[in-house]
Amino acid sequence: MNLIIFDLETTGLLPSQHEIIQIAAMKVQHGRWDAGEYFDSYVRPENHIPSFITKLTGITQAQVADAPSPVDVLMQFSRFVGQNATLIAHNGLRFDMRFIAENCMRHGIPVRETSALDSRSFSRKIWGGKGGHGLDAVLSRLGLSSEGVVRHDARGDVQLLAQAVRQMWTRLTPSFQECPVDCSVGVIPALV
Repeated sequence: MNLIIFDLETTGLLPSQHEIIQIAAMKVQHGRWDAGEYFDSYVRPENHIPSFITKLTGITQAQVADAPSPVDVLMQFSRFVGQNATLIAHNGLRFDMRFIAENCMRHGIPVRETSALDSRSFSRKIWGGKGGHGLDAVLSRLGLSSEGVVRHDARGDVQLLAQAVRQMWTRLTPSFQECPVDCSVGVIPALV
């Protein structure tokens, strides 16, 4: 399977009201988890980044001031994804994929369907109802350290999530030809 592990940072939690300010992604092809193809970009929001988001993510208004527009970054991301890939994000179906869909609608970007899943599905399948399924809880259960990684920065979170998904995937099945959890459908910009 061709996988895209990705993460967004946003100006808040509501896709209908808030904006994407950063996207990072790692491409995993045919089970090759090496530091291969990588995508990351800040996104220039239309409104100012709230101070509590800057405190959480470390992303400042100065960092996004000259960043590409949401349309440009979403199109670049879609080209990076390519065809026939499965997108994986932590809380991806409820958060990341909804932000992408809402931004496409807001900016009049035509969309295409893509396979998508929430990495929390791996955690639930392995540990059931035990403890939480947030990224920190998953990293702790897997013995993965976030030392030296900037958390709540999409670039750092993607690196950690890729390690976590790899370990959880191999606990569920040794094959990278089939997904051990159910996939859903999301949308990303159509390729033109």
